[in-house]
Formats: sequence, C-alpha cells, structure tokens
Amino acid sequence: MTALAHTMSDSRVMVRRNVRRLIRFPVLTVMLVGIPVVFLLLFVFVFGGQLGAGMTTQSGDSGRAAYLDYVVPGIVLVTVASAVQGTAIVVAMDMTSGIINRFRTMDIARSAVLTGHVVASLIQALFSIVVVLGVAVAIGFRPSAGSLDWLAALGVTTMFAIALIWLAVYLGLAAKSVETASNTPMFLTILPFLSTGFVPAESLPAGLRQFAEYQPFTPVIEVLRGTLTDAPVPAGSVGAAIGWSLGIGGVSYFLARRTHERRRIPR
Repeated sequence: MTALAHTMSDSRVMVRRNVRRLIRFPVLTVMLVGIPVVFLLLFVFVFGGQLGAGMTTQSGDSGRAAYLDYVVPGIVLVTVASAVQGTAIVVAMDMTSGIINRFRTMDIARSAVLTGHVVASLIQALFSIVVVLGVAVAIGFRPSAGSLDWLAALGVTTMFAIALIWLAVYLGLAAKSVETASNTPMFLTILPFLSTGFVPAESLPAGLRQFAEYQPFTPVIEVLRGTLTDAPVPAGSVGAAIGWSLGIGGVSYFLARRTHERRRIPR
C-alpha cells in the first residue's frame, strides 16, 4: 500500500470514529443547531418588522418577509460559526483524554487524526445548515436560486466552513483544557453580528461600518445573499470570499499541523 493510500484509509477510519461520536452524543449537535434557529426566529419575528422597514426584495416582498430573505445568509454563517465551536471542544477532549498518546503508538498517519476531525465537523456543519434552511423555508423563506446558484452557494459555504474548522482545530489543539477550548472560538459567533448579515453596512456608525465591510464574514454573506435571493453582489465580494477562505484555512492548517506535531500530551 502506498503512503497516500495508507493515509486515505486511516483518514476514513478517523472520520468514521468522529461521526459515530457525533451520533452517540447528539446533545452537542442539537445545541449547535438550536442557537442559530433561535436567532433566526428572534430576528424575524421580534425585530423583523422594524429592521425590514423600507426593504424590498426582487420578488416585491417588503417588511418582515423582505427581512427574512435578507437575514437568512447571515444565519447560515452563524450556523457555521456555532458548529466549529463544537470542533474545538472535541479536539480538546482528544488532546486531554490521552487517546492521542495511543494513536501515536499505532501505525496511523499523523494527518489522519486531524483530517477525521475536519471532515466529521464539515458533515455536522452542513447538516446544521440544512436544518436551519428547513426552518427558514417553514417560516416563509423562498429562495430564487437555480441549480447553478445552489452549487455556488454550497461551494462558497463549504470553502469558508473548512477554513473556520481548521481554525477551530488549531484552537482546540492549543487549548490547555476543554473549558478553554469551549470559550476561545466564541469570537467567531460574534463576528457575523458585526457584518452585513443582519443590517446593511450603511446603517452602521463610522468605524463599525468600515469593520463590517472588510471583515471576512461579510463577503461570504453577500455572495450567499446574491446566489440565494438574486440580490446584487457588491464588486469584489466573490474574490474576497475566496481569498479570506484560502488565507484563514491555509494559516490555520499550518498552525494546526505544527501544534499537533510539537505538543506533548500528558500521560
């Protein structure tokens, strides 16, 4: 068996291990899905009437219905950010439970352990997004996306999710305890609220407006909004979304691999 085939085989085993753990302990997934669902219902039914005042969609909807179309892409990114918080937790659990020491004594490709976490977390994130979109459709969201638009939305979301997952893997590896790992990724859940996910950048005060326009979540949200609802996509958003994804993912992957190789695990 070649080295690549060996790594692929080990990675499949690790993915299966992590997926089984998610199935065996569904409470974490339910919690991570529940947070964005609560935000969706809160912003649409409590704040949507006010925040949607003056908004109109391409199909002519206005008010709360228009705001629902506007806010769903932001909620999708909140879902991704919530899901990767669980990634940091399970990585830290492995690092502090001693299982990594056992893996290091076995004939297992080192990269397979991290790959298993990343792929399983991506599956969890995509499942969470499907649930959240299902709730959005149930309360009136009607995307106008065609098949190519859905593929584009899936591609952008998956690329950004993988980048954030690798960042969460690094944060979980660097954390000294599970409690620390549960707190360090929380800034990722806050960033969507400081973007154009919930209100237009034009409505924000100076300083916060510039931050919202140039932070990594905004271009991804704008691309999702354009693909799902035919809203106009600001110039440069596609390139910025891809650039942020590659940049965050590349740096996080390097830091995660280095931390995993160098960190000594207490027995």
